[in-house]
Amino acid sequence: MEAAAAPAPAVLDAFFAGPRHHQLRPAFSAAGGGCRSARLQAQQPCRAAAPFARADWQVACAILASNSGGGGGSESKRPAPRVNGQKPAPALEEEEEMPAPPAAVPAELDLVPVSNLPRPLSISDLSPAPMHGSQLRVAYQGVPGAYSEAAAAKAYPGCDAIPCDQFEVAFQAVELWIADRAVLPVENSLGGSIHRNYDLLLRHRLHIVGEVQLPVHHCLLALPGVRRELLTRVISHPQALAQCELTLNAMGLNVAREAFDDTAGAAEHVAARGLRDTAAIASARAAELYGLQVLADGIQDDAGNVTRFVMLAREPIIPRTDRPFKTSIVFAHDNDGTSVLFKVLSAFAFRDISLTKIESRPHRHRPIRLVDDANVGTAKHFEYMFYIDFQASMADVRAQNALAEIQEFTSFLRVLGSYPMDMTPWDAAPSSSWSSRVDNSSSGHH
Repeated sequence: MEAAAAPAPAVLDAFFAGPRHHQLRPAFSAAGGGCRSARLQAQQPCRAAAPFARADWQVACAILASNSGGGGGSESKRPAPRVNGQKPAPALEEEEEMPAPPAAVPAELDLVPVSNLPRPLSISDLSPAPMHGSQLRVAYQGVPGAYSEAAAAKAYPGCDAIPCDQFEVAFQAVELWIADRAVLPVENSLGGSIHRNYDLLLRHRLHIVGEVQLPVHHCLLALPGVRRELLTRVISHPQALAQCELTLNAMGLNVAREAFDDTAGAAEHVAARGLRDTAAIASARAAELYGLQVLADGIQDDAGNVTRFVMLAREPIIPRTDRPFKTSIVFAHDNDGTSVLFKVLSAFAFRDISLTKIESRPHRHRPIRLVDDANVGTAKHFEYMFYIDFQASMADVRAQNALAEIQEFTSFLRVLGSYPMDMTPWDAAPSSSWSSRVDNSSSGHH
């Protein structure tokens, strides 16, 4: 039994040696099995950088299979088969000179075409985050010219910004090591919360490591030479359309308004399709990138239009107490209703911890709770997850004690991140709205 099993280790040895050294080490020599000692060496010299081709490996396997048959008869003398029409590798060198067998036609082996096989992942696909001083890869949702790209540049100056067509893709890019960070919007001062990203924060295991607040400066863009009175529709992201609704009416643009995936994508669509009857609401950078003219600048209804972005990473940062920090949590409860929310708020109020945001989202796995009462029937209560941001670091004892208390009467509690607050000043004057400038100019004439 041991003699019959001897060839296996040698074949495995050849398999693992091939991809690393571009050669097959000495093959097996079975005791009493009728197999001959053989050696196969690649045509090229050993180079660590040269990968072992799959086609060469298929040929080598076919040669080993055709020359290692038992019995020592003429069957073991058949020529090596042709794999996928490829010319076989050099014949095996034998220890003894044997008379040449009669010419025989080699068998044809049609294996799976190499070009149709998926490319294996390499170390470059799973490379770690760059060392200090290297260029960070930052994922954002949208196309170049989007406000998210500007937020990524503000959060990580000089980064390599990676556009993603969906928020979900940006999360996955970080999880799969394609990107080092993601910068995604979570709320706007006019439009409110971006609910999709709150749901994704719970679904994925990334950590919030920072925040950045970006003033939004909307522009009305169109193809060069197009006048406002020729427009029949305006396209942009739904929130951008809502943030400019009053200004568009004041400008007399009572035209159709259609939602698009993102602001910069709308500008790209107008430029790529050559739409002379359509304008887009996007940034001035989008106009520069896609060759559009700015028909109106600063058309947002409110000069204080700011979007808050969070920075996401695979690992959390170490919380500190020497600078202002913010902590984001999410929790759920079982059956106590709003009383649990009151207890949570009391835990923070008792320790003088300020809350900056509270958001509720439906519980995905248990959206409705039924309560049966024999007298009045069945009551249906909506179940929610609660997201809270508070101004304290997890290194602060007050925050630690507050969360320890909250954990006692909640069924689920998770810290999404403890991170530095964005304390950089920003000036709303450059983003003053078009309508306010019109009002000022008209009042000046009076």
